[in-house]
Amino acid sequence: MTTSTMPNTSRLDLVDALRGFAIVSIMLLHNIEHFDLYFSPPGEPAWLKGLGQGIWDTMFALFGGKSYAIFALLFGLTFQIQHDARARRGEDFRPRFAWRMLLLLGFGLVNSAFYQGDILSMYAVLGLVLIPVARLRMRTVFVLACFLSLQPFAWFDALAALDSAPGKLPDPASWALYGRADAYLKHGALVDVWIGNLTNGRQAVWLWSWEMGRVLQIPALFMFGMLAGRAGLFAVNDRNRLIWRRIFVVALLLLGPLIFIHGHLEAWIAAEALRRPVDGICAPLLKLDIMLMLVTGFALLYRRPSGARVLGAFRWLGRMSLTSYMMQSIIGTTLYHGFGFGLYATTGTALALSIGIVLAVLQGTFSAWWLRHHKQGPLEALWHRLTWIGTDAQPATRVNNPG
Repeated sequence: MTTSTMPNTSRLDLVDALRGFAIVSIMLLHNIEHFDLYFSPPGEPAWLKGLGQGIWDTMFALFGGKSYAIFALLFGLTFQIQHDARARRGEDFRPRFAWRMLLLLGFGLVNSAFYQGDILSMYAVLGLVLIPVARLRMRTVFVLACFLSLQPFAWFDALAALDSAPGKLPDPASWALYGRADAYLKHGALVDVWIGNLTNGRQAVWLWSWEMGRVLQIPALFMFGMLAGRAGLFAVNDRNRLIWRRIFVVALLLLGPLIFIHGHLEAWIAAEALRRPVDGICAPLLKLDIMLMLVTGFALLYRRPSGARVLGAFRWLGRMSLTSYMMQSIIGTTLYHGFGFGLYATTGTALALSIGIVLAVLQGTFSAWWLRHHKQGPLEALWHRLTWIGTDAQPATRVNNPG
């Protein structure tokens, strides 16, 4: 987009900072997971293992399934900004967006070769849903997004399982695929990792995302982000401050009941054939509720001068989110996986979190330095040039996330 279509720099800074916050929290989660190579090193003292378990539980309660959701929300917002910018010129952005998503798929496949949990390729495919809904009425899009958020397929499964007898089901199918990945992630050469991640790993991630409800939730979040862009909900003003407060309060009031219901499903439902789809409905809603609290809480803090000074440090990473995301995949897997330094075997959760914090600081410092000398990050600039290839004038942009 051109900067002239979005003159409120505080809004740009808020979006960039929120995106950077999501990038950092994703990085920290990936580090304690050893970038999908789950392993607890033997010989850790009991106190350190207990500390690690506390860190793990806290990090996933705060950010697990929420950080990616923030990223997805901002993906939809970015689409709306770009769509609106081109509409002001009398152009239809949607064909160019389809090409842009094809390019993102290419970036995602490169990233997937290093890190099987890549989300860029998934966003590239699911992002195409924005093309048919881009010109629908806000109410229609909102209803459709709510419908997807409620996981309709899980409801069908739950209804079909109402008369099921108590008992357990086999493990989800994705578990076997992730189990196969252990061998090449721990002991494979770099080429083995690339091949495994692009074949077995891609299947595992898509299947797991379906089992977790993300294949429906991600398009819903894209649509919610697009609607937030239409309504101007990320502008830093008094009107939105009241809206953010109301959303935060409502989400806070819903948090207790959602946690209570989700935490008692095993006690209430003996048949896993029924409990699993019910959990597939409740868990995404709980994560969505916490995500709303994180987004609105961040926005409310950012509105304060002191909050903007502190949280504004995230904006450098946010402005280079594509570069930052792919850098963390390459560096992280090189550190933890067998083809590199193999740190998965010696780093527990506490040490891995410390490494993640150091990497986040270094990456933020690098991003700030780079953007003092360039308008965009290196991959953002490449993506931008390729997006507008074949046009006489490529519009300048400060929208840098995968959208």
